[in-house]
Amino acid sequence: MTELLPLMSYCLVMSATPGPNNVMLATTGANFGGRGALPAILGIQAGLFVQTILMCVGLGSVFVAYPLAHQVLRITGALYLVFLAWKLSGATVAGAQAAKAVSFVQATVFQALNPKSWVKAITVASVFMPAGHNTVVSALLVAVIGALVGTPCNLMWALFGVSIRHLLKDPRKQRVFNLTMGAILLVLAVMFLR
Repeated sequence: MTELLPLMSYCLVMSATPGPNNVMLATTGANFGGRGALPAILGIQAGLFVQTILMCVGLGSVFVAYPLAHQVLRITGALYLVFLAWKLSGATVAGAQAAKAVSFVQATVFQALNPKSWVKAITVASVFMPAGHNTVVSALLVAVIGALVGTPCNLMWALFGVSIRHLLKDPRKQRVFNLTMGAILLVLAVMFLR
């Protein structure tokens, strides 16, 4: 267990701190409630699980052999964050009611473009993967730990959104909230491009 504490601590920090997933979850919780955020939480965890497994069983070596592939992925992810920020900042109360919450599939696929998810998966594979054991079993172990630690963190962000939902009944306040969340995504995009 003590050997897994550093991995669990890393997963906690990566899952609980602001990032594209958590901004999306807070916004989804605020606009669509807890039930509306649940598919996104499950999708995020499914995407991260698959991503971690792939990195642990060898996809990380592709990024080592072809650094340009990692750079292209990073730029594509940052550009997608800019697109999300634009969409989010243009959302209105009426638009939020007419729009749909982020689906399980959308949240799962988003992990392929989320730079923070890639950083987490690469680090878990390169730093925390148990050595000297069956690769697939070790990959499953670290992916399960990531999901067990990450799910409550994601839930916390969605519940934060739900808890401020009553404050956002005023269209101006919701507009300010959505603009703020969009601005946070823009800052994250710029940080990933550095």
